[in-house]
Amino acid sequence: MGPIQFAARIRYWNPERASGLAVCDIPAEHVAALGGLKQQRVHGFIEGVEFASNVMPAGGGALALSVSKAMMGSAQVGVGEQAQFEIHAVGHQ
Repeated sequence: MGPIQFAARIRYWNPERASGLAVCDIPAEHVAALGGLKQQRVHGFIEGVEFASNVMPAGGGALALSVSKAMMGSAQVGVGEQAQFEIHAVGHQ
């Protein structure tokens, strides 16, 4: 699989709580390349900083990437901000 690149806004999984798990929605055109709507490990870059994380179904045919506090801190981005993502490798979980 070649690199998947996209820009996405980081949001809370449960926006009503305004806290907890942070995610970004992966554009629909990349879902098939990531193996479809299933949870799995991914590796890549956020704003040029390497990360390892998970993608998971987010309902309504969407796939979301879990964005940890460590990832946001290293990339100097926060919830509500747009970031550049690049996913290079996928491994089954």
